[in-house]
Amino acid sequence: MENPLATWQVIPTLTIIPIEELYLGCLAQNSRTQRELFDRLYPKMRNICFRYVKDTAAAEDVLLVAFRKVFERISQFKNTGSFEGWIRRIVVNECLMHLEKESHWWKEVALEKINFPANHSGPDDRLHWEDLINTMQQLPSGYRKVFELFVLEGWSHLEIGKQLSISENTSKSQLSRARAQLQKLLQFDPRQN
Repeated sequence: MENPLATWQVIPTLTIIPIEELYLGCLAQNSRTQRELFDRLYPKMRNICFRYVKDTAAAEDVLLVAFRKVFERISQFKNTGSFEGWIRRIVVNECLMHLEKESHWWKEVALEKINFPANHSGPDDRLHWEDLINTMQQLPSGYRKVFELFVLEGWSHLEIGKQLSISENTSKSQLSRARAQLQKLLQFDPRQN
């Protein structure tokens, strides 16, 4: 009987290159490194796009444009801070630019004129991440943008104000209103905690 281990080959161990090291390959415009960076960050960055852009096809397009900008502007990365964070910032900015272009086509409706369906879940039900994201999509776009940038992306009100061309106080006000509206939509009573 033949020894099954005799024909067994040793498979080389794959080493995963840290994202920070992929920067050098991308800087040298190495297409393999660019592809590896894209493949590795695509799922995470796609989820970010889906939070901002409701339409799946539009979110995919925004993500591709963002990665193109990453590769075109790779020399602008100052190597201070996280390379992935720098890419994330480009993706978020691209989403915001898409929403800004889209807002010229759609008229915003005042919050007071929107009738949201009541949430009929019981008090023991737990809020899932998808529920929060779906509920956030019901917010007016100005409130939603500020909420996402502040809460999910960790931007300061000053940064949000500059990015959205609003004052720092307007950013704070819209965040407060977004939180209040989310509590109403989720029927959350802070006194129950």
